[in-house]
Amino acid sequence: MSDDVRLRPVEEADLAVLDRFKREPDATGPLEWYGWRNLDYYRKGWADNKLLSDERGLLMVVRGAEPLGMVSWRKAMVTTLSHCWEIGIGLLPEARGKGYGTEAQRLIVRYLFAHSTVSRVQATTNIDNVAEQRSLEKVGFTREGVLRCVAFQNGRWQDGLLYSILRDEVPLG
Repeated sequence: MSDDVRLRPVEEADLAVLDRFKREPDATGPLEWYGWRNLDYYRKGWADNKLLSDERGLLMVVRGAEPLGMVSWRKAMVTTLSHCWEIGIGLLPEARGKGYGTEAQRLIVRYLFAHSTVSRVQATTNIDNVAEQRSLEKVGFTREGVLRCVAFQNGRWQDGLLYSILRDEVPLG
């Protein structure tokens, strides 16, 4: 099952899959759709740096040769001298509810701790996204609190939740 899930760099053929997240509201789901914006975001990132830089990155979530979605991370400044990574995930509708997202998030956390010096990885999610909350908690994230009125969606402000996991809470082996 989710043991077959792995992460890999984006290939040019994956851009059609990534485009679904920008062009199809059903691909993101109702809790993650914020309207049509920057439809060429992934294609421009691919042309610029193959969607990997020192500030942010994106990897495909795959099972065998089948693309399931993507995980991303971006630098989040904590103080003027330090940062952490903030991760995100987008799974295609047909890949949800099978444990693939939990495994992908486990893999991206291990990857970021193995290949950078940060001591913290964080994630935010919509307060109504119970499936994502469960997934983060299965990986070992700690719920830190409610972010009030943090995202504007469907004509109203939404609350979010902040989660984190620390380097010493993750087995890297």
